[in-house]
Amino acid sequence: MNEPLILIVSGLLLLIMGIVIGVIVRALLIERGFDKAQSQAKKVIEDAEKQAEKTKKQTIFETKQEVHNLRVETDKDIKERKKEISTQENKLFEREKILDNRAMNLERRESNIDRKEESIEQKKTALEENESKLERLIEEQNKRLQEIAQTTVEEAKEIIFKRVEAEMEKEIAQFIKDEEDKAKMEVDKKSQHLLASAMQKYAQDVTSERTVSVVNLPNDDMKGRIIGREGRNIRTIEALTGVDLIIDDTPEAVVLSGFDPIRREIAKRSLEALVSDGRIHPGRIEEVVEKMREDVDRFIRDKGEEAVFEVGIGKVHPDLVKLLGRLHFRTSYGQNVLRHCVECAFIAGKLAAEIGEDEILTRRAALLHDIGKAVDHEIEGSHVEIGINIAQRYNEPKAVLDAIKSHHGEVEAETVVAVLVAASDALSAARPGARSESLDNYIKRLEQLETLSSKHEGVEQAYAIQAGREVRVLVKPDQVDDVSAHKLARDIKKEIEEQMSYPGTIKVTVIRETRAQDVAK
Repeated sequence: MNEPLILIVSGLLLLIMGIVIGVIVRALLIERGFDKAQSQAKKVIEDAEKQAEKTKKQTIFETKQEVHNLRVETDKDIKERKKEISTQENKLFEREKILDNRAMNLERRESNIDRKEESIEQKKTALEENESKLERLIEEQNKRLQEIAQTTVEEAKEIIFKRVEAEMEKEIAQFIKDEEDKAKMEVDKKSQHLLASAMQKYAQDVTSERTVSVVNLPNDDMKGRIIGREGRNIRTIEALTGVDLIIDDTPEAVVLSGFDPIRREIAKRSLEALVSDGRIHPGRIEEVVEKMREDVDRFIRDKGEEAVFEVGIGKVHPDLVKLLGRLHFRTSYGQNVLRHCVECAFIAGKLAAEIGEDEILTRRAALLHDIGKAVDHEIEGSHVEIGINIAQRYNEPKAVLDAIKSHHGEVEAETVVAVLVAASDALSAARPGARSESLDNYIKRLEQLETLSSKHEGVEQAYAIQAGREVRVLVKPDQVDDVSAHKLARDIKKEIEEQMSYPGTIKVTVIRETRAQDVAK
């Protein structure tokens, strides 16, 4: 029983001793590791201190270097600013010196002005005294002259004025003649060159286009079909188109009568289509008239676009394009107005290019100068007033408005473009074959031209020649001298411009000749 106990006790003692020894060994190992760790930590601290010292020295060095650089830059800036301040001080000193000199000069000028004012006052006083003396002397002389001449001052003035007027009339006429000759020498060649160049560069056919209002029929039987049963067809056509149909004894033709050229064109096309188709009744007439109205509307727009493209003026408002197309159906003395506007645009453009003006703007103004004629039969007022309103509505340039306003010479042109448009308008209207007029109007114009020229004193006979483009005035040589002939030509020209209306220009030629005759027997 004691042996197992002893063995147990011995085992426990050995276990306790093992535990104690293990604890001691572990403690020794822990102490040894702590020492090692402590030595490593110490080494790390020493390395960190060395690195910190090194970094500190490096930072101190860099800081010192940066401070040095800043000090150098600061010194440099200070020197530059000192230099600038010195320069500014020098400039200010110079300015003060200049201002001082100016002040001195002003003081001297003021003193001189004061002296001059005193001198002027003295002279003024002396002049007033002399003037009063002269007035007294003139009054005395006038009294003596009146006593000697036995005339009053008013009578003497009237005599002198009449004498001066008689003398100056010849001098004025001579001056006018000399100035006209001088102006002609300087202007004629240049103007002729410009006008000839512009006319040559635009080659337009002489024949003019007319608006036709007659529809040809294949036979006279077609007239009955156009009239229809109890006249219903002709009434339908007239009601839909607003044009009167005149069916008379004219063989194979129907005359269309209407003030509106576009309505007349619609009626003409409709009637031609109906005659060609052969089916003529109210229902068919309505269809054809409506179709022709659309066709004419497209035709008008196409004509306007063609004119704008041909002239080359760029973008134009669509409504203005349509109005231009309507001018295709308008004529003036037989001249197609749209072709007249296109022709004016080319002529005015060439003139503008020759003198250095804006060619495109000039063409635009010339193309639109008669735009009011497109609707002048629909709106009250002259085509000039209507054209101005239309151009203003579509914001056309000022030069275009001025050209429309002044192209007939009713108002003075304000721009060179307007002058060129007026010149091109006159050239287009006056060229051979451009326009026609009735025989009665033509004869009346020639008679009026000869009457105006014959009523002047000293005129023996006046003849209108060259289709009214020139009037030749024969004067009595004993009543009109060479100088007065020039004055007479100007007077007749002025009366023609004021009292007559005519296309183009009229040349006035005054002829004075002296003939000596005798008969040998």
